[in-house]
Amino acid sequence: MNPLLVRRTGAEFIGTAFLVMAVVGSGVMASRLSPNDVGLQLLQNSLVTGAALVALILALQPVSASFNPIVTLVERFIGVIDTRTAALLVAAQIVGGLVGTVAANLMFGLAPATFSTHERSGPGPWLAEVIATAGLLVIVFGTIRSGRPDRVAFAVGSYITAAYWFTSSTSFANPSVTIARTLTDTFSGIAPASAPGFVAAQLVGGALGLVLVRFLYPQTTDVSPADAAADRKVLS
Repeated sequence: MNPLLVRRTGAEFIGTAFLVMAVVGSGVMASRLSPNDVGLQLLQNSLVTGAALVALILALQPVSASFNPIVTLVERFIGVIDTRTAALLVAAQIVGGLVGTVAANLMFGLAPATFSTHERSGPGPWLAEVIATAGLLVIVFGTIRSGRPDRVAFAVGSYITAAYWFTSSTSFANPSVTIARTLTDTFSGIAPASAPGFVAAQLVGGALGLVLVRFLYPQTTDVSPADAAADRKVLS
């Protein structure tokens, strides 16, 4: 395998693992520190997640910093990466997320993996995931295509922190994170039966986000050399 692709795959694995550790671990800590205040728990969880995203993207963007299969699939659709690379990165994100959940559970003295009993389903949360995911893609690719790739980390971290609060689903917006969160029966968990609906909504949101990016930032070709270079610098 190409050494660069190995590094990129490793970066996606590590970044997604740490992202999920931040989500799950802060959820456990918040529920223990503020057991009677769900609003405060959500605030703590959202702030930690947003901060972790900023740090991880800043650290890993020279290698690869998508941490999200939807972002990776959009990169494939616009021609930034090829099919083989996309498949490897998505696999690394999914496995990394699962490892992150297990690590977070173990850090807090829980079983390595326990299926969540937190049901999250219905038209409202599904619509929220469509909106959250579409918005995330506009934030990511809009920032890049407007010539500000160095600000993606702050834009994404800020958006996800806010989306925790303005969406009824608390903005998962990421299939690998959604799958990983089925293995923790804690504050941030999602029941396995609820995960397919969330992932389906995220895929719809991804398609909508791609349309919005194309509309707001049109190109004469799928990928120009400048766009490809900018995209790779931040996301691949």
